[in-house]
Formats: sequence, C-alpha cells, structure tokens
Amino acid sequence: MLCCFKLTGILMTNTATATELDAFYPVRAECVADIPKTRFKIKPGKTLSARRWDAAFSKDGHLDIAKVLRRIHRGGVHPSIKGAVWEFLLGCYDPNSTFEERNGIRQQRREQYGVWKDECQKMVPMIGTGKFVTTAIITADGRPVEEETSTNLQEIDTVGTSDDSPGGNNSTLDKKVIEWKLTLHQIGLDVVRTDRALVYYESEANQSKLWDILSVYAWIDGEVGYMQGMNDICSPIIILLENEADAFWCFDHAMRRLRENFRCNTGTIGVQSQLSTLSQVIKIVDPKLHQHLEELDGGEYLFAFRMLMVLFRREFSFVDSLYLWEMMWAMEYNPNLFLTYESGSDSKGGGGTGGNDKHLKQYGKFERKNVKMGPNDQQLPLPVFLVASVLEAKNKRILKEAKGLDDVVNILGDVTGNLDAKKACNEALKLHKKYLSKIKN
Repeated sequence: MLCCFKLTGILMTNTATATELDAFYPVRAECVADIPKTRFKIKPGKTLSARRWDAAFSKDGHLDIAKVLRRIHRGGVHPSIKGAVWEFLLGCYDPNSTFEERNGIRQQRREQYGVWKDECQKMVPMIGTGKFVTTAIITADGRPVEEETSTNLQEIDTVGTSDDSPGGNNSTLDKKVIEWKLTLHQIGLDVVRTDRALVYYESEANQSKLWDILSVYAWIDGEVGYMQGMNDICSPIIILLENEADAFWCFDHAMRRLRENFRCNTGTIGVQSQLSTLSQVIKIVDPKLHQHLEELDGGEYLFAFRMLMVLFRREFSFVDSLYLWEMMWAMEYNPNLFLTYESGSDSKGGGGTGGNDKHLKQYGKFERKNVKMGPNDQQLPLPVFLVASVLEAKNKRILKEAKGLDDVVNILGDVTGNLDAKKACNEALKLHKKYLSKIKN
C-alpha cells in the first residue's frame, strides 16, 4: 500500500512539474504533436529554486557562485529565475559585486541601449514601434524601395536621407548603413520563423521585440552584423528577460561566446574552425570512426554545422535546449568573465589559483580542467565535445549503416528529442578527459 502511495506521489509530482513548465513556455495547441518531447523536469531538492537562489546572496549582494554552479549541475534552473541566473552565467555581472553596484551597471546599460536604439530609429523609424519589416527597404545601392503593394514601409520612404543618419548625408548612405539596412528584412523573415510553436510569438509586439534587439545588435557589431541563427540564440533570452535592454545585453554577452561562429570571411564561416576542431578530436579519440567518415567524404564534418552554430536548438525541445545551455555555461563558467569582458581582453585569466580548492570551486567543471592545464595548453570549447559525444553514441550505427553522408545525417537526425541534456554534458566531460589523456601520451 505504501508503494502505491509513493507511486501516486511521483506521478502527481511529474504532472505538476510538466504543468508548471507549460505555464512558463506555453505551446500552441496545434503544434504540440510536432515538437520534440520535453525531458527536463523540475526536481525539488536538485533544481536551483528561487528560494535557494535568493539564499546564495549575502546581505549586500555578493553571490556564492560555487553553490549556484553545484545546484545547476544537479538539476538545472527553475524557469522563474532563469533570466537572472543566465545574466551571471554569461558574465553580465560579477558575482563579487553588490546589489548597488549591479543596479548602477544595469541602469547605465539601459541608457546605452536607449541611445543605440534611438540612433537606429532615426535611420529606420519603424524600429521601436511594435512592428517590423519582412521586405527590403532599400536597393543594393542604397535607394529607398518604391512603395507598391507593401503597407509596412509607409514610414521608411525617405530612410537614410536625414542629416541625423550616422555616417550619411543628403545624397548618399555610407557602406555600413547600406549593409545594415539590407539585413533588416532578412532579420524580419527569420523572426517570423523563430519558435513558431510558442504562444509567446503569436504576439506581433513580441516578434517586434526580437527584431528590434537583433537590428540594434547588427548595427553596433558592424564586423559580424546579423546572420541566420542569431535569432535562435536571442529568442529564449527575450522570453526570460522582460526588459528589452536587459535582454539585449544578455544576448550581447551570449554572442561574445558565439560571435566567432557567425564571422564570415571570403567563402568561409567562423563555425568551420570548430568543425575542424571536431575532426581533430574524433581523429584522436576514435580514429576508426574518423577514417570511415573521411571515406564517406565527410572529413570536414559539415553534417554537424547546425549543432555547433545554434547550440543544439534543433535537436532539443525548447525547454531542454535552455537546460542544455545553462548546464554548458555552468560547466564552462569562469569567475573572471565579467572583468574580462569589461577590460576587452581575450583571455579569461584564471591563473593565480595556487591550487586553492575553494577558489577552483568558483569555476565550472569543464573550465576547472582548463585552469589546471594552464594557459599554454590547448583549450577546446565544450560544444565540440558535446557533438563528439553524440557521434560516439552513434558510432556503431554509423560504421555499420552509413554508406554515404545522407545516411550519417539521417542517423544523427534520430537524436532529435531523444537526447538527455545532463547525460550529454557528462559524456562530453568524459570525452574531454579521454582526449586530454590521449594527446599527453
């Protein structure tokens, strides 16, 4: 009888957590059958809760980041506090700062975002109106597109001809402004396709919020601009953080990790360097699999392009992809992130721990190994080992069934909705350890 009560309690808890998740990220009824099943569950005692999150702060606001990382490793983050937690995981704030210091930084950043958004709005008045464009607003040479059948360009018939336009004048637009404006309708098209199964994006205002943030980001990061896939990175962030400026800065910090993936050179894209690293890792940890893939003309590992580009957004349900990201970011966490970003340095530092175990606990499990290895050793990104662990899990099928690259793609396609985020991260850590062991020998 006792067992029956226990079983009933477990079933009721699972139902409650599923309902709770649905309340945070409701899915359109007609899309429920088409999306991957969510595996993440809120686990009392394991998942970082709002109560434990609040308890991790001292009276003046210093955060015990080691305690937070341990909890995330055990069971992820409760949806009600994900946005606030992500701001720390991504290095928006220093865990050693006070409430007062963070409020000052937050206000400063909100004002800066407002300045940038106003700058963009002077060039394209539709920005910030709750609407967005999905058709080109200028031609390749910078002339406004003639308004014919479109009704969403009424405010843009003289775009870029104002003296207030940055870098522009009454007769022409400079190259930066033209390139930026040419991306705006592409951002709009991608916005329409972003997370369409979620009720959140039934609202044009929410779609516009995504478009505004991506448009402003594309303007200030002229080197990278906008590329498809950034919408998939930004989308969860604007859902988690209600304030648009806060969401922008959180996305900006996520892009500091990922922007090299989106950097385009002549005929190449940045993520290809990670594909090359993936090839190197598989060649060392599983030479037989690597050789088979090379024989199939897959030695460049292009079949893993999407996984690395948007961090497994397509392989997991929306909820599980958030869980995967926070697990990864917790494992890669470096307490020097904030200071690194503020100083503009490329190095996360981490030296000077002097074997201090207490200090090392402020680092994520994966980053801890990098710190112990020292700055002179090769430090590879965790997502590469995540993809490698997926390939390893499908090793036998690929070797036995794959007669061409299409077969490899189909085999890897089977992982969609069938991956466990925590298990995948743990397998990646094991593979990283195996890789380090082999390159030392």
